[in-house]
Amino acid sequence: MENVPYQFDIRIQTQYVEDQSNPDDNRFVFAYTIRIENRGERAAQLVSRHWIITDSNGETVEVRGQGVVGEQPLLRPGESFEYTSGTVLNTPLGSMEGSYQMLGEDGNEFDATIPPFSLVEPSRLH
Repeated sequence: MENVPYQFDIRIQTQYVEDQSNPDDNRFVFAYTIRIENRGERAAQLVSRHWIITDSNGETVEVRGQGVVGEQPLLRPGESFEYTSGTVLNTPLGSMEGSYQMLGEDGNEFDATIPPFSLVEPSRLH
């Protein structure tokens, strides 16, 4: 098996933020905690992010920005970075996916894919 210089494990936990949401006004707030772990053999820095956020009406918003929560963490092999952020939807169901744009220690730029995950207001679970 070939050695992989850059490999990132991305894990996501979501939470509905009831006290900031107002269903009567179609405002559904979700928090998400993401843990990024460098499982590769080389260090890389998270430079920017690209999100695709979709509500259950099919409305999509793309968000691009520098770093995450004001940081551009450098992750050495075996290191991880965890942060919590949030988003607001007009519907009680939605999803997010995207990528982190990374800069490897050798100067290579690459994307670390953020797998799709669901945002669900708890009363919608059956």
